[in-house]
This record gives sequence, C-alpha cells and structure tokens, in this order.
Amino acid sequence: MYRSRRQFLRAAAGVAALPLAPRASSAKLRYPARPVHVLVGFPAGTGPDFVARVTARWLSDHLGQQFVVENRPGAGSNIATEAVVRAMADGYTLLHITVANAINARLNNEALFARDIAAVASIARASFLVVVNPSFPAADMPRLIAYARTHPEKISIGSSGVGSAPYLAAELFKVMSRIDLLHVPYAGTPQAITELLAERVQVVFADPSAIDLVKSGKLRALAVTAAERQAILPDLPPLGDFLPGYEASTWHGLGAPRAVPGDIIESLNREVNAGLADPDVKARLARQGFTVMGGSAADFGKLIADETAKWARTTRAAGGKAE
Repeated sequence: MYRSRRQFLRAAAGVAALPLAPRASSAKLRYPARPVHVLVGFPAGTGPDFVARVTARWLSDHLGQQFVVENRPGAGSNIATEAVVRAMADGYTLLHITVANAINARLNNEALFARDIAAVASIARASFLVVVNPSFPAADMPRLIAYARTHPEKISIGSSGVGSAPYLAAELFKVMSRIDLLHVPYAGTPQAITELLAERVQVVFADPSAIDLVKSGKLRALAVTAAERQAILPDLPPLGDFLPGYEASTWHGLGAPRAVPGDIIESLNREVNAGLADPDVKARLARQGFTVMGGSAADFGKLIADETAKWARTTRAAGGKAE
C-alpha cells in the first residue's frame, strides 16, 4: 500500500509538472510580451512619422502587442538614436532609421549609430521633391538653374537644418549645377514648408509630406531627386535629367540596440516583410509617395553602410556638419 501510494504521488507530481514546463519555456521565448516603443527622430506629420505609424500598426495587429510610436525630434535624429542605444537590449525599444542616421554617422556620434544600433528591416524608399511657391518666376528646373546663375545668392533655400538629408540633397544639387543658393535652416521640414508658403524662402527640397500641397496647387514641384520618375507624380522629371548622375533618396527602416537577441531581430524582420507584401500596406505607403523595400536584416545593414559612405563624400564636398 505504501509503495502504491508513493507511486501514485510520484505520478501525480509528474502529471502536474507537465503543463508547467511548456509555459515557462514559452514565457521565456514569447516576444513581444508587452508594448514595444518605436522612437522616431522627427516630429509628427513628417515622412518618418508616417512610415513608422504604418509599420507600427501592422506589427501591433499581427504580433499581439501595441507598437507605440514616440516622436523624439532633434539633432538630426541623434536624440532618438541615443535613447535607443541606452535602452535595454530586449527588443522593447526600437529605432525608426532613416537616411539621416547614415548622414549623421559621419557627422557626429559615429560610434553611437554605427557600433550600437543593429539593422532589423528596411521598409520604404521615397524621393525628395524640389518645390517652390507658385509665384516664383522659374517654372521648371532649367529655368531655376539659369535664374540662380544670374542671381547668385539671391535665391534662398529652406531646409531642416545643416547636415540633414534635405540639406545635403540640396548641397549635392548646388555642387553639380555650379550655382549658389542662400541656405536658411529650420527646425524641421514642416517649418521650412511653412516659410515657403509665406514666400520667405524660394526653394525647399521637401520629403513626401509635401505631396498633398503639390497636388492642391499650393506648391509647385519642379523635379524629383530619385533616379527615376515616381508613380505618385509621374509628370515630374528626375533632377538627373538635367544633372546627369544626380540621385538623392530618403529611405526608412527599423533598428534595435546592438545586443538584441538574433531571434527577436529575425521575428521582427519576418513580420515587417509580411506587412510590406500586404496590398493595403503597399497602397497606404504608395499614396504618400513611398515604394516598399524589404529584405533581410543583412540587406538593410549593407544599404546603411553604402549610404553612409555616399553621404560622407557629399558632406566633405559641401563642407557641412550637423547641428
């Protein structure tokens, strides 16, 4: 009887333990188990904010936890970058990466971004737009270049700050066209656009957030900075049609602290790519001028490295440094 009772207790203990082991294991491996914060280094209403929110919505709907977008603008996105670097490497604080990070990798905090942020997934690419107020006398790029050559330093160009991506796209244009424009820096592209609408500056290299203003006729777009025409504004020629070899694009992706476990990066990469294959996500991005990218984390890492080298050369040519 004693032996039977002892055998029974051992068996009962084993049965009771069976559900516990899988629960402990799944709790350890399950990600995400709580809300995830995605830091964006630019204000609400900008291109990076829009792409981050489209991505966060998809991840929230498909990974069972909220992905919360937090805007931490300033210093060319370095404020957001530093916050992510200092966060725990557990996958619950992520960085929305843009071309600005590749630019700033050579301008300041090189080690901070290049060493301490891991590429997770590329999301989308878009062109900048060369926009002017409709009252501006030059109605196309050849006339803008000709006007600038006959009025040196009389045309002011607004940007989101020295060292920002729109600034360097404009600097590349100035170098290749051999013209001189008076640069006026602002805290962000929305402020530069506001000044352009008020005719306090004459030209802005704007991100896709300006598309609605172009379509409504409040701004006139003269060209796109991408190498090819863009589906959102198919009548606009690439700036490279007038300056062979010119190309400047803005791109977006997701990053994490360097020490985040590889399985979390793989999970996020897989889900981001699934979202980019979804027709509704594609359409939402396309309506704002973005083309989906996608690919592996390694692919995104290579893009970042290539763009960092490209913009380092442009920065040296322009003699610029980040603010």
